[in-house]
Amino acid sequence: MDPETEFLSSKRQTGNEWELFKENVRPLKRGRNVDLLNHALKARTNDQLKKSLLENRRRLIEAIDEYQGDDPLQPWLDCIKWVQEAFPPGGDFSGLVLIYEQCVRAFWHSDHYKDDLRYLKVWLEYAEHCSDAEVIYYFLDANDIGKTHSAYYIAYALHMESKSKMKAANDLLNLGISSNAQPIEKLRDAYKKFLARSMRRPNATEEELKEDDLPVRSFGTVLARGESQRQAIKTFELGRNKLKQDQVHRTPLSIYNDTNMDVTRGHHSKPNTGSNSWHTLGGRAERNKENNAMPAKWTSHKIPQRPVPRIVGAVASAQIEVFVDEECEEKPKVHDEKDRTSSLQLRELDGRNIKKETELLRENPLRNFPSNSLPR
Repeated sequence: MDPETEFLSSKRQTGNEWELFKENVRPLKRGRNVDLLNHALKARTNDQLKKSLLENRRRLIEAIDEYQGDDPLQPWLDCIKWVQEAFPPGGDFSGLVLIYEQCVRAFWHSDHYKDDLRYLKVWLEYAEHCSDAEVIYYFLDANDIGKTHSAYYIAYALHMESKSKMKAANDLLNLGISSNAQPIEKLRDAYKKFLARSMRRPNATEEELKEDDLPVRSFGTVLARGESQRQAIKTFELGRNKLKQDQVHRTPLSIYNDTNMDVTRGHHSKPNTGSNSWHTLGGRAERNKENNAMPAKWTSHKIPQRPVPRIVGAVASAQIEVFVDEECEEKPKVHDEKDRTSSLQLRELDGRNIKKETELLRENPLRNFPSNSLPR
């Protein structure tokens, strides 16, 4: 038995859970509190601690609805920070993606938070958990959210650079500098690092790097333009030389002649043997006699029908009731005048539904937003 398995089976209390489960901990930019991390990791093997974590998350979600202060964003931030600490592996069951989505959806229409750096950071963290964050940046651009902060342009440019859209990334950083996004020094430093990375890339623009315009070697690499012309000429010469060699060494093909074929009649002649075994098959008409009958209507027998009385003007009162499983029934989404979704939605979801909803949000992060808020 290895030392780690022996320790887990002994159920000893220790403060070094971080050393046992560190490969399952998701890193945070701000770092982690070791005491809180050990307590959260201990819940992996302690059902009572795990239950207390879920109960604490429920209380934090309830506090969002019960908040009556001047900064309704703050309880959302407290809940997000606590979930990040209490569920260090992250994952779909933590509910973090759902909290991100409900938080940004609760304040997207608020002019008070459009230039709030805290609110922008929630958007950027939400984008990191999505399969394609470009739709989120389109949404922020269309609704003028966070465009006075350098963090918006830096994150957007890094995303476009990761998709090899260097020109778009360069334009975004230049737009941020021309807009005097703050802090401007951070944005200029990011632009210098971007230029340094661009110099180390292959010496070609995006329009010239389309693989459809260049021939490809058999092992997948793209040829340069001068080399591609030489390669094409060389291939043409090799093909022409091979064609000449085939014409020189070509030998005439021998044509097979079937001695049993009657050329005048176009069918095989009868063999000269005295066997009559082929005559037992009969002619073609005799072999296909089962297909000669023509289909016709069945008019010799009439199916009796039971007369049904008709009542003019009667309305059917009895209808078949469709069974609906309450567990699978989709609850209607209710939006108030500000389109603020209550956090009760997350409170009522269990682990399986949280995982399913998280997967849907990863694929379509704006699926719950009203249609008038989406970029056109």
